[in-house]
Amino acid sequence: MTVQVTAGLDGSRESFAAAVWAAREAVRREVPLHLIHVEERTVTPPIPYAIAAYDAERSAGLLRDVAEQVRRDHPGLEVTTEHARGRAGPLLVSAADESDLMVLGSHGLGGFKGFLVGSVSLAVVGRSHHPVVLVRADGVDASGAGAAPGQGVGEILVGADLRHPNAPVLAFAFLEAARRGATVRVVHGWTLPGPSLYAIVADPGFGETVGGQIAHALAELVGPLRRSYPDVPVIEEAVVGAAGVQLVEASKGAELVVVGRRRRPAPLGPHLGHVAHAVIHHCAASVAVVPFGQAP
Repeated sequence: MTVQVTAGLDGSRESFAAAVWAAREAVRREVPLHLIHVEERTVTPPIPYAIAAYDAERSAGLLRDVAEQVRRDHPGLEVTTEHARGRAGPLLVSAADESDLMVLGSHGLGGFKGFLVGSVSLAVVGRSHHPVVLVRADGVDASGAGAAPGQGVGEILVGADLRHPNAPVLAFAFLEAARRGATVRVVHGWTLPGPSLYAIVADPGFGETVGGQIAHALAELVGPLRRSYPDVPVIEEAVVGAAGVQLVEASKGAELVVVGRRRRPAPLGPHLGHVAHAVIHHCAASVAVVPFGQAP
């Protein structure tokens, strides 16, 4: 693995926003930025030379132009480029596994429809062994201007799972907040099982008791990270409701939303839990998906 941040380019406005975001992140981390463009090649009859040459020149021009832009915006940043040919999904997964962080663009649909996350991005998110960030173009200043590294712009929102403690996910969120000088908001959504409704009828204070116990468990989960990052402001919220819905609602105004993806065998393709699925399709903010745990 190479210590670097990688951004995937496809010529879209969203992928340019991903490169801008990735460049800032590389500066924060003090590591190189790697830009990769995959010229999609499938099993088809041979491509005429003129068309192949045009595609190659367009790909080279895209990488050159974006590399020059980020170098102007961040003098001193080491930028490398890669022009690959083949199937985009496997090649980008391989690139993600060779980097600390992979950054991809996400196409916005607007309104309540949420965001379109294509099959390639889903494959990378679902298969990568390292964190992947999906960047919304509307949330990034495409000129390259914006907050300086370390300057907080908004909150880092992270989902906490009490049933399957996701320490790497929380650690990622706290470290990103420390780099930006931002606040971490830790949200855990919970619901009472059906039989508990009878207990509430018999004892109206039952729900408050359970809520207090969950809040205590959340505080214990976050406690070690509070001690490791004493300068990072932290807000903890144990809220009633489905976790995915609560995170989407809380994401308004967030700089970055961090969710986990449990590693597990997926013989039929990449697997995302329902919380990660809801967040990457409906959050207005950029989303980091962090794998954790071991596949059974």
